[in-house]
Amino acid sequence: METLAPAFIYRHTKVRIATERPTEFIDLTESLEELLAESRIVTGLLNVQSLHTTAAIVVNEGEPLLLKDFDCLLHNVAPNDVPYRHDDETIRTVNLSPGERPNGASHCKALLLGSSACLNVLNGRLLLGRW
Repeated sequence: METLAPAFIYRHTKVRIATERPTEFIDLTESLEELLAESRIVTGLLNVQSLHTTAAIVVNEGEPLLLKDFDCLLHNVAPNDVPYRHDDETIRTVNLSPGERPNGASHCKALLLGSSACLNVLNGRLLLGRW
């Protein structure tokens, strides 16, 4: 009897997220669940990755006061209103783009957070905790 290799299904999709503030938390759960339903993947992994160095992917609770605590923590560790060498075009010599925004604080904040998350899929749904 011939042994068949398991079928692998994969899908690659780019999703653009617009932000309004320097630090903002956007819940992607519903969008990811819709993409997952469209893919018809029943069991597997969903990898979510930011392609921008000042954005992050975090799995946590979407409780408003907790999100405010996260915002305060990031601000305390990397405040927006202090000088960053990355923003000083008189000393920075690499990776400069015309009209670049000063974003040293954003890079420092992103360093503390992950740029991707790998989520389990079971029975066609994201396997997430209660919250």
